[in-house]
Amino acid sequence: MTRNLTNITGRAWVFGNDINTDQIIQGQYLTILDYAEMAKHTFEIPRPLFASKVKKNDIVIAGRNFGGGSSREEAPKVLLESGIGCVIAESFARIFYRNGFNVGLPLLIAPNAAKLVKDGETVTVNLVEGTLTLRSNKDIIHGKPVTERILNLLSAGGAVQWYRKTLGKR
Repeated sequence: MTRNLTNITGRAWVFGNDINTDQIIQGQYLTILDYAEMAKHTFEIPRPLFASKVKKNDIVIAGRNFGGGSSREEAPKVLLESGIGCVIAESFARIFYRNGFNVGLPLLIAPNAAKLVKDGETVTVNLVEGTLTLRSNKDIIHGKPVTERILNLLSAGGAVQWYRKTLGKR
């Protein structure tokens, strides 16, 4: 799997602080075994129209502590299944941050992005440089570049695929 990690362009879905895993995908849907079906309920409470309006490579942008709450990996997985190209936040809950990369969901830490980007605005993310560029005015928000190791995980499609690829070479 080859992914473009230097030019992820999509429409911004802007959220505030403390978006937890129950807001991303409610616990009542965790018994659904098909992620495509589960993804139809992504952000059902904070953004009821999200699942029906999200498009491939759209970007979720949030404030502090994105993904807090339970450690369920379904939360980053449904975002990926929904077509989200990247999640940008001022900070992430530790377990969500790791789970996101493990399932192949690009994440970027960028201060004040949720305050500087308008909902619905088209943005481009470059994980290698750690930047978010706004199409409207070409402003660049600088964040924390993703490490080479994480870029390798993302390029492979997540940790499981990376291990299969790596172990298959031995």
